[in-house]
Amino acid sequence: MDWMVWTLPTAVFFSVIAAILVSMTAWELASPSVERRGFLPIATTRGDRLFIGLLSAAYIHLAVVGFTDITIWFALAASILWLLVLMRWG
Repeated sequence: MDWMVWTLPTAVFFSVIAAILVSMTAWELASPSVERRGFLPIATTRGDRLFIGLLSAAYIHLAVVGFTDITIWFALAASILWLLVLMRWG
């Protein structure tokens, strides 16, 4: 049986995602969100914008790895910036 090798970057990645989900859950319980419209063409809640942000971050990483020779750190920086913009004004 083959087991997945948990390297430090993999463990950090999944730990950060888990921490974000726990934080968003606590925030939602403390202060329930309401739908609002930003620059996205749909009304969204904080959770919706987080999901869209994480999904688009994956596509940003895939595009950088697949189509450019740019370092993956650029994709990480672009993804974090995009997530912050989306959470604030999306």
